[in-house]
Amino acid sequence: MQRLTTFIASAVMIWRARPHAVALVLLAVTFVSLNLFSNLMLRNARLDLTENGLFTLSDGTRNIVAGLKEPVRLKFYYSQSIATDQPGLRIEAQRVRDMLEEITLAANGMVTLDIIDPEPFSEAEDQAVAQGLVARPVAEGEVVYFGLVGTNLVDSVEVIAYFAAERQQYLEYDLARLLHNLARPEKPVLGIMSNLPLDTGAGGIMAAMRGQSQPFLIYAELADRFQIDFIAPDAVKIANRVDVLLLAHPRALTDVQAYSVDQFVMRGGRVIAFLDPQSEVSLTAGPNGEPLRGYTEQSDLPRLMRQWGVTMARDMIIADRKRAQRVAAGRDARRALVDYILWMGLGPGEMNRDDPITGNIDRLNIGTAGALMPLADATTAFSPLVTSSDEAGLMMRDYVLSAPTPDALQRRFSVGEAPYVIAARLSGAVVSAFPDGPPVNATENAKGLRAKPEDHKSATEAANIVVFADSDFFDDRFWVSEQNYLGQRFGVPIADNGKFLLNAVENLMGSNDLISLRGREKAARPFTRIEDLRRMAETEYLAEQQNLVARIEAAQAELDRLEQSGAQLAEADEAAGVYRAELLAARKALRRVQGDLRRDIETLEARLTGANIGVMPLLISALALILAWRQRRQRLATQKAGGLIVDEHEQVSAGGRG
Repeated sequence: MQRLTTFIASAVMIWRARPHAVALVLLAVTFVSLNLFSNLMLRNARLDLTENGLFTLSDGTRNIVAGLKEPVRLKFYYSQSIATDQPGLRIEAQRVRDMLEEITLAANGMVTLDIIDPEPFSEAEDQAVAQGLVARPVAEGEVVYFGLVGTNLVDSVEVIAYFAAERQQYLEYDLARLLHNLARPEKPVLGIMSNLPLDTGAGGIMAAMRGQSQPFLIYAELADRFQIDFIAPDAVKIANRVDVLLLAHPRALTDVQAYSVDQFVMRGGRVIAFLDPQSEVSLTAGPNGEPLRGYTEQSDLPRLMRQWGVTMARDMIIADRKRAQRVAAGRDARRALVDYILWMGLGPGEMNRDDPITGNIDRLNIGTAGALMPLADATTAFSPLVTSSDEAGLMMRDYVLSAPTPDALQRRFSVGEAPYVIAARLSGAVVSAFPDGPPVNATENAKGLRAKPEDHKSATEAANIVVFADSDFFDDRFWVSEQNYLGQRFGVPIADNGKFLLNAVENLMGSNDLISLRGREKAARPFTRIEDLRRMAETEYLAEQQNLVARIEAAQAELDRLEQSGAQLAEADEAAGVYRAELLAARKALRRVQGDLRRDIETLEARLTGANIGVMPLLISALALILAWRQRRQRLATQKAGGLIVDEHEQVSAGGRG
């Protein structure tokens, strides 16, 4: 007690002698203490103020990590010593490392993280190469490794060969998928029936035999995640090992195939069907410049869909003015791009936000899609997943096949009973399309296999089916920008087509863990006012163009009448002069519309640029001035109060002396 009293007395004496020095020491001690306390007690505390929670693990990742039944070891290879002169790479590497450490922290000991710097010609570099990592050259004679290797106790290996900058928005999904694959070594089985060359690409079987196949990138995503089982055309039964059946623009089903699909549903199997009134992807030219042999432009399942409670008009195609994609204008030099209303870029407003398949979809790119309608006597619940906008109509397939120009399509367009349903979920009770058992011609196939009548099921209460009225959904050109990086072929998504399909398969397989992760991708955020201005000007332009055509035709008809009636040359010249004046006036009007469009857009863009560049600095400057003004007032008030205290002290002293 005496020592404590002496220490306090000494501290008070030092404080009186050198108060400023003591204050600095106390501040330093407080700073160090707070840092030690935060490192020990607040290590797991996080505050993520970003709009999309970019630095917070999703619930899906936490569920995957929590579901790990055996330890997983992650080896993060990063050439830190060589990347010192690569600021962009250093920032991205820190982001990857932070995410890996967050996952390790959430795993409660089930994930071990090793951070390895594979120096040149070292054993670590040899291990990186042996495990499939790809090195990127950064300087003469120097390469950087920036990848991840994951292993589990049964020697399963998952590799991210290189964290490409183009996939930085998908970092958490890539890491979670790696962990998910390690946690479930046996991949679930996805059965496929399709007349599209999903696994070979446009080259078909011949290209595959030459080792030159280019599978659809959406198929590569499926093959990476699931075990693929292509269903034989004459299969009388879909194997029980198949978890979900994908019907991707199939041929017209035979009785054998229809019965096998019907009974798969009756046994509780889940189905995803992509059907199409007009499949453009099926017409993709192969090596000889023609579509692959046996292609089909239409697909439908009328007998099965009748039992499922839905129908699709085979002769009608949706045209959408509000969600039209922009395509090259062709010969019109004044317009680089025009709206093609048969190809749609659907946004969040056209997605069912209450369904886990579409809840995180921001954009789908599709073309020449059909419309789905529930049947009046359906026993299933019909839940729309994807719709058109409210400015859509239906066009006859025969007219679409005549290859009208984008402008001709818009002139013929009229809004119908929109929005139209493009994709829907069907759930509930379904009665077999074959109530009397296996049809006679489906009891045996070419291999002598028979459908057993005693195995026939006539109804199910738990059907779960997704139907999508488009197959161009699968076409690479619609949803990815294909890249080739260091010999690796991958696609940078420009739409969420692949996400939708993976969401649907995983949802029907009963796994939602990865769905939320893909929803964290950065969504396209266009300037909607600019788009509205462009669309309004485009409509006005088309109206002016239509008037121009009408005026030209009228003038030409008048000129022909004069020539046929034998009118004098002077009258013909006068008519020709009127025609030329009409033509010049109409073209001037067209230029005026385009000029007004450019001016409106440039004005709005200038305002947005000014707001981004000027407003924020002005706000910060104003805030700084306000803070400086407040500090000055406080300082003046303090000085004034100090002056009053001095005056009072002097008055007291003077009174004492008196």
